Amino acid sequence: MELLEYNTSERIASITINRPEKRNALNPNMVFALTNAFKAAIHNEDVKVIVLKANGEVFSAGADLDYLKHLQNNTEEDNLKDTNLLKDLFSLIYRSPKLVIAQVEGHAIAGGCGLISVCDLIFSVPEAKFGYTEVRIGFIPALVTCFLLRRLGEGRAKELLLSGELIDAQTASDYGLINFICPKEEIAGAVESYAHKLIQSVSANSVALGKALINSVQDLSLEDSLNLAVKMNVETRSSSDCKKGISAFLNKEKLNW
Repeated sequence: MELLEYNTSERIASITINRPEKRNALNPNMVFALTNAFKAAIHNEDVKVIVLKANGEVFSAGADLDYLKHLQNNTEEDNLKDTNLLKDLFSLIYRSPKLVIAQVEGHAIAGGCGLISVCDLIFSVPEAKFGYTEVRIGFIPALVTCFLLRRLGEGRAKELLLSGELIDAQTASDYGLINFICPKEEIAGAVESYAHKLIQSVSANSVALGKALINSVQDLSLEDSLNLAVKMNVETRSSSDCKKGISAFLNKEKLNW
């Protein structure tokens, strides 16, 4: 069985994890496949939104059990290689110039929860549970820590990362981990509708620049972040998208991006 399903339609790239018999667990092969799929979607000029989802009852249960067994015999070099592979995937998704939506129709645990944490927006079914359970087996969710601090702030991140507790979708929404909760029978349509709305109503260039700015200013002082904002504002104003958008606004024309 293929690890992933990948297809594009109407400017949406769908990346579907396809190991339902293994609860969509992650291993180096899966991480490599996800990396290649995201690279393909990012470099496809016809794609504007990327949707990450999974087949089966569980979005992803984290690390593959066979991989965990193998991990016990890894050398330091093996561990460094595996960790860098996951780091590159998380960074690729987080820094994607295109909007990435996670469509979560089952539990997202440990590495699976880390995977959705680097997406821009998260839709979830009410029944899904979320958690970073690595501390329960003497491990730490090291890579996701770098991103979750940005998403939730220190207090909530510590609560989740250091306890290993699972939370339900409503709590995840209250904490700011996920954005939207939809019934199982409605979530696919809701994600598709939201994606199409963005495709039609916002500039791809503006999304790319906006994401880059949001990602960058958190590492800078206020003064440096303002200077970066000035630079990117000037860059945006000179773009063809901005000129087209202003012209349509002034002429009261409906613009379909």
